Amino acid sequence: MQVYLVGGAVRDHLLGHPYHEKDYVVVGATPEQLLAQGYQPVGKDFPVFLHPQTKEEYALARTERKSGHGYHGFEFFTDPDVTLEEDLIRRDLTINAIAMDEAGQVYDPYHGQDDLAHKILRHVSDAFAEDPLRVLRVARFAARYAQYGFRIADETLALMRQLAESGELEALTPERVWKETSRALMERHADVYFEVLRECGALKVLFPEIDALFGVPQRPEYHPEIDCGIHTLMSLQQACKANYSLDVRFAVLVHDLGKALTPKDELPRHIMHEERGIQPVTDVCDRLRVPTQTKQLALAVCKEHLKCHQAFTLKPGTLWRLLQRLDVLRRPERVEAFAQACECDAKGRLGLENREYPQAHYLLDAMKTVRTIKASDLPSDIQGPDIGEMLIQKRIEAIADLKHELGHHHHTV
Repeated sequence: MQVYLVGGAVRDHLLGHPYHEKDYVVVGATPEQLLAQGYQPVGKDFPVFLHPQTKEEYALARTERKSGHGYHGFEFFTDPDVTLEEDLIRRDLTINAIAMDEAGQVYDPYHGQDDLAHKILRHVSDAFAEDPLRVLRVARFAARYAQYGFRIADETLALMRQLAESGELEALTPERVWKETSRALMERHADVYFEVLRECGALKVLFPEIDALFGVPQRPEYHPEIDCGIHTLMSLQQACKANYSLDVRFAVLVHDLGKALTPKDELPRHIMHEERGIQPVTDVCDRLRVPTQTKQLALAVCKEHLKCHQAFTLKPGTLWRLLQRLDVLRRPERVEAFAQACECDAKGRLGLENREYPQAHYLLDAMKTVRTIKASDLPSDIQGPDIGEMLIQKRIEAIADLKHELGHHHHTV
């Protein structure tokens, strides 16, 4: 039996890109042989085993063919006679179809090294079109390797278009779509993922709410880039550049969905877009089964981002109520994430990428101020319901003092 390192580890090793996981393919062996050597089987469908010591994944060489719709419609065939070439041809991209043996010898039957050198993401065979998940995977690789200047081969993009038009993407489970999308959002150039999906027609199938933003104008005095879709991706770029969390990146992605629903006769103004955005943000989150905490921040940012931009002009009581809605006393980290997302919105504009955003500091200072005021600091004769009332009053007074101290009056975005 021969063992080969395959896929991502070989690709990233040849590219000089960091990698953590190693996957192996075993040629010329049976499940019984691996079990006898102490390998542990994983999953019911795939002939995949964990190494007894390292716990790395070892898969028996296999061929597969399509037997139904969507991601699950595959039949596998494993046999000691299945060759390395047969195993590699079923992979998505040539750069993922390179193997390396234990001596460091590279096996590259589909010219993946040429495509690595020329920075091309190219499908291995026409079987690519049998798996709709590959549209998302290629878009994610495009985002991941954008820093090296990779592009998608024209014929691969054509296959992705074909998949998007075929209706096959609808067969993807929400979990798979969210898994690929959340991984793509954490890449340094996450905006490229959405650009690619838009280019091949998959964005309007999987994320119609985001697709609808492209072509919608905004007022040039606030948005020199004009287009709502472009502003969204520029804001996402800011979140990536600052290396913010997944929750912040997702909130930034969906913060302006309401702008696609502005009545045509009101354009390029978007009065009430925050309220209008709540439904589409909820729809996206529910459809993709986005984790609750991620959804909560996305809704808060959608609903309240203008309040953050206007922070210096808000009355102390209004600012206190905003902080309260963000759960300032129990979840200070949410206020921080909210301020980060609003900052990305402010900077995601043409020519304004390096502007200052003092509103974020003001919001965080206000948060620290109100969090220092405790019931134990109140006079002892204050009892019962009066405690709550007085705490609120003290907190609002503290914000008023902070506002006065800063002397800021007119800062809006």
